[in-house]
Amino acid sequence: MREKQVLPVVVVGLTAALVAVVALWTLDRVVGPDTATASQSGAGEVIEWKLVTTWPKGLPGLGAAPENFARRVNEASGGRLRIKVFGAGEIVPAFEVFDAVSRGVAEAGHGASYYWKGKIPASVFYTAVPFGMTAQEANGWLHYGGGLELWRELYAPFGVVPFAGGSTGVQMAGWFNIPLNSRVDLEGLKMRIPGLAGEVFDAAGGSAVRIAGGEVYTSMQTGVIDAVEWVGPYNDRTLGLMEVGDYYYYPGWHEPGAMLEIIVNAEALAALPEDLQAIVRVAARATNTDMLDDFTANNSESLQILLTEFDTEVLPLPDDVMDALYESSQVAIQALIDEDPRAKKIAASYFAFAEKVRTYHEISERAYLNGRARLLPPVSLTAASAE
Repeated sequence: MREKQVLPVVVVGLTAALVAVVALWTLDRVVGPDTATASQSGAGEVIEWKLVTTWPKGLPGLGAAPENFARRVNEASGGRLRIKVFGAGEIVPAFEVFDAVSRGVAEAGHGASYYWKGKIPASVFYTAVPFGMTAQEANGWLHYGGGLELWRELYAPFGVVPFAGGSTGVQMAGWFNIPLNSRVDLEGLKMRIPGLAGEVFDAAGGSAVRIAGGEVYTSMQTGVIDAVEWVGPYNDRTLGLMEVGDYYYYPGWHEPGAMLEIIVNAEALAALPEDLQAIVRVAARATNTDMLDDFTANNSESLQILLTEFDTEVLPLPDDVMDALYESSQVAIQALIDEDPRAKKIAASYFAFAEKVRTYHEISERAYLNGRARLLPPVSLTAASAE
């Protein structure tokens, strides 16, 4: 008798469960995967951000980093925070990215901090210091040596929050249309070279020109400039600089570990739920690491292509040219420190960390590389050896 009473109840329960499953399946088909994921994450609202960059749209390496950051945020948030990336000139010109983020024209940006040198002189410490730290050393200073805190203090009056946004590693000194035999050859040479390094180049006898990335090739081709530093084989090949420069010099004394930045409007960041703020932080950190990996792999590959497919002369800067640039860099850095209290504060932290890490790297990185160079066959930078 009890079994007959229970059976109808079981049937009703199974029927209800089947109806619920069908309803959920139908909902997923109607709203799509993005909306369904957003609902599961506990928030139906979709937040949309614009991210403006200082780079041409689609540029490998530099331009890929902001795209990868946006993708990581979109995926990790389940579509709740969607970031659309705009290249230089699509919303604002390259050198107006900082102002756009500060004013809230865009919620985020990607670029190089030394582009804002005219507004914030101390910002140069967060891209590169001539003869300063490498990428790994600078990352150590930022994340475990107090550098990031000072950076955020520097940008706070403008309503902007910075994050490390990638690194190119040690760059090349650049492409030149005349050979450099001595420091005399720097006299009157017009070179595209931004930031504090531009002042150093001026002091060494040259003439620094400030040109956005999208104008570099044409400026070199038409003779507006005699030389250009951009990044390294990866991005230099992308811009076709081997077609307009005969001599490729190394090392990148001016940018030994160029850091890029992801900047976010402070109010826009604070308005996000805590979990989305965390996603932005983690995505930025992942992008910072990934970009250096990208450049390490593709600079190596691109150098081989330059050596084998083009008449590229890859040459070291003469010692007395390096000496002249170093001497001028010390004068320029000291002038910056003397003129700007914020630069003085940041410089104290930067150089204290740099000295400690340099001491350690003498018995780690340098010792290993010197030992490896002694034991392995010598490296040659000629086309014949690369074939």
